[in-house]
Amino acid sequence: MGSAAKKSAKDAKDSGSAARKARIEEMRRAERSRERRNRILTIGVSVVIVAGLVVGATVLVKKQSDDSDTAATDSKGAGKFVTAADGVKTWDKKLTQNHVTKTVDYPMEPPVGGDHNQVWMNCNGDVYAKALNNMNAVHSLEHGAVWVTYNSKASKTDVDALAAKVKKTPYTLMSPDDKQADPIMLSAWGKQRTVTSAKDPNVDKFLEEFVQGKQTPEPGAACTNGLSQ
Repeated sequence: MGSAAKKSAKDAKDSGSAARKARIEEMRRAERSRERRNRILTIGVSVVIVAGLVVGATVLVKKQSDDSDTAATDSKGAGKFVTAADGVKTWDKKLTQNHVTKTVDYPMEPPVGGDHNQVWMNCNGDVYAKALNNMNAVHSLEHGAVWVTYNSKASKTDVDALAAKVKKTPYTLMSPDDKQADPIMLSAWGKQRTVTSAKDPNVDKFLEEFVQGKQTPEPGAACTNGLSQ
């Protein structure tokens, strides 16, 4: 490749990276603004909340019970991955988004969507040393996060390199998953792929496309103030 072509490729890569960083920063500003509004709203309606506590609690319990009853059926519905030419797999059925209390039996591992716990895992570049509860991690995917997972076959070098990358990337999280089939896997809402190593160029491609990507059901939703190990 000539020097001009190399420079053009580098400029294109830098441009894409800058665009992704700008998009993520805009989402973070929106999240901070939403948190400020929520604090003001909480103070303003506190009296109303107290007055309606009994009624609200009754409705909440009923809703959670109703959602829990649908968990098993929704998560075991028909569906399969369809693999594109670039190696990215897409779940071919609509994934449900109910908040449930029962344990969800997902049809894929790691899961890429479906019913989930009402509390998300923190996904602001968070790296976890232990396996996560899938139901909390799926909620993070709903918010537009990419989940990096690895099993015992992944090398320490790759794990360390991926962890360093995740820590620098908002709307990502990483954890071990010994139940998954391949050493290193990347998951977003409805999307998944295997990569060969931390140096695989498909790592950056997946992050570029799916961190707060078009597949996100709730773009800009929080990746902080959730659950952490």
